[in-house]
Amino acid sequence: MTFVSRHISISINKTAKQVYDFVSDPANLPQWAAGLSASIKKVGQDWIAESPMGTVKVKFAEKNDFGILDHNVTLPSGETVYNPMRAFPNDNGCEVVFTLYKLPGVTEEQYTQDGKLVEIDLVQLKHLMEEKQ
Repeated sequence: MTFVSRHISISINKTAKQVYDFVSDPANLPQWAAGLSASIKKVGQDWIAESPMGTVKVKFAEKNDFGILDHNVTLPSGETVYNPMRAFPNDNGCEVVFTLYKLPGVTEEQYTQDGKLVEIDLVQLKHLMEEKQ
C-alpha cells in the first residue's frame, strides 16, 4: 500500500549548499518552519520542538552531499512521521521539494490545510535565504 502524496516545491535564488546548510541545522527551524516548530532546543542527542501538535522530537538525515533533508518527527503520541525533503541545484539557485503524505485518519480538509502550511513554510524559507547576503 502507498500513501497519497503531493510534492510541494519552491525555487530559491541561493545555492543548494547554502539552503541545505541552513535547513539541515535544526536550530534554524523556528525561523522558517512555523508549521513544525515555534521553538526548539537540544536535549542530550535529541532536538525537541514546541509545535502546533505539542512537544515533538525532530531528527534530520545524517549530513550528506546530496541535499537530502529528510526528517522524522516523533509526535506526542509516540508515532513517528517520515518527511522526505530535498534541496538540489537549479542553475545558480536551487529547488526545495517537500513530499507531503496523506496519512491514515487524515481528512481531505486536513491534508489540504497541511499542504498550505508547508507552502507557507517554504515561502518563508525562500524569503529568509534570499535576504541573506
